[in-house]
Amino acid sequence: MRRRLARELAVQSLYQLRMNEVNAEQAITIVIEEALQENEAELRQKNEDIAVEDVKELVAGTEEYLPSIDILLTEYLKGWKMDRLSKVDREILRLAVYEMIYREDVPPKVVVNEAIEMSKHFGTEESGKFVNGVLGKMIGELASIKDKL
Repeated sequence: MRRRLARELAVQSLYQLRMNEVNAEQAITIVIEEALQENEAELRQKNEDIAVEDVKELVAGTEEYLPSIDILLTEYLKGWKMDRLSKVDREILRLAVYEMIYREDVPPKVVVNEAIEMSKHFGTEESGKFVNGVLGKMIGELASIKDKL
């Protein structure tokens, strides 16, 4: 639950960062404060607040590797351009690619499943299928992608 929630808050923070003129830390603060006020997703369930550090790490990592993530995504967006993607789908894909490529502590299949679930929750009716298609193709070529980097 904790990782899933950190991912959701990270996607919301990345979205906030792109939509408003704020830096990553401000975006994270805004998202977490709003979530805590509303106790969104029962953040304080069992007296355990979300680990802000997990969200910060996900956002910082995605931002650090953003240029290479976007180049890689562009290769797998058959018939699509990055700027044509919905803003939510774009941030979900960016976070998923960061975790699949640059993190060793999360199995890629878990990352893909989490991204699909987030896209169904936050995106459009077709987002889940779209995210599944892009990441499914990438996961099949993950070893060769990592070798290129």
